[in-house]
Amino acid sequence: MTNRVYNFSAGPAMLPTPVMQKIQDEFLDYQGLGASIVEVSHRLPIFREILDSTESLFRELTNLPKNYRVLFMHGGAQMQFSAVPLNLMYRKKHKGSYFITGRWGILAEKEAQRYGSTEVLMDTKEYDYRQIPEFDSSKLDQESSYAHLTTNNTLYGTRWHSFPDTGSVPLAADATSDILSREMDYSQFGVVYAGFQKNLGTSGTAIVIVRDDLLGNALPETPKLLDYALFDEHHSIPNTINVFAVYVMRLMLEWVKEQGGVPEMENLAEKKSVLLYDVLDRSDFYKAVAHPEHRSTMNVTFHFPQEELLQKFLTESDNEGLFGLMGHAMVGGARASIYNAMPLEGVAELALFMQEFERKNG
Repeated sequence: MTNRVYNFSAGPAMLPTPVMQKIQDEFLDYQGLGASIVEVSHRLPIFREILDSTESLFRELTNLPKNYRVLFMHGGAQMQFSAVPLNLMYRKKHKGSYFITGRWGILAEKEAQRYGSTEVLMDTKEYDYRQIPEFDSSKLDQESSYAHLTTNNTLYGTRWHSFPDTGSVPLAADATSDILSREMDYSQFGVVYAGFQKNLGTSGTAIVIVRDDLLGNALPETPKLLDYALFDEHHSIPNTINVFAVYVMRLMLEWVKEQGGVPEMENLAEKKSVLLYDVLDRSDFYKAVAHPEHRSTMNVTFHFPQEELLQKFLTESDNEGLFGLMGHAMVGGARASIYNAMPLEGVAELALFMQEFERKNG
């Protein structure tokens, strides 16, 4: 395969080459059907097998407890900013409690204000979103309907290394940017959701993992296609599902399993991120965004001594086949997103490029 680059984009992100080749091989004729998967009805048994096996693989890879349901929903992760309060605010004080550690927490809390009251348990703006301090769980109102956090923050390159104990309050987590990159105990959560476009496949669809006792009490104004109980009742097909997205997700899960599962993904994520953090930590040229104790293994963010060096860095890295290193507009600088599909070799090449760029421009 020619002209493939190492794609460090934050999302939609790169897919493993074997997955892309499988999609290409099957695109015109899915398993002898004579039709493409994008032409197959979501109601046919051939797609139901894809859907069932995708769920089964996800359960296997995550050791998901039996009392959790797996839903495939429209709209990506941001649609869940609405769905979480609509489905959970029936509880107790009709209040959502939010840990804000970056942009996505801000947007999630703002959206929840439409459906009930909210409180901010933590806002790490005082740390410029560079770190996530310990949280005193006694500060959480046990009458709150739920607590919400973002497991990994793509803009600033931080993550929760361990999750707060919320007691009887269900913890909801947006795990879009690090799902399947590290082992997680799903029994800690009431709801976990993730858009597909970083570690699970293509954009526009989200997986939602919800504890079964939280189903069936959506607020009266909940739209049909945001009701968890309805999606569970109809096996994620209350209307036409994105069949292609689910198909690609199954290929991604098969690939993760072939690589050794989530433990191996976590091991590789550590190796890849260390390569880049070692460059940053030894440098008087680059300035890392995230505090060393709170760094993400998925998104490595950094600045330059002069802003004009950023464009030079981006141009030269593009020329070397290191694509998509532009940081988010709110943070600036550069960002290397090294999700599961990014091979160790690609990160090693970036590390060498960064060292050489510093040597020439420092």
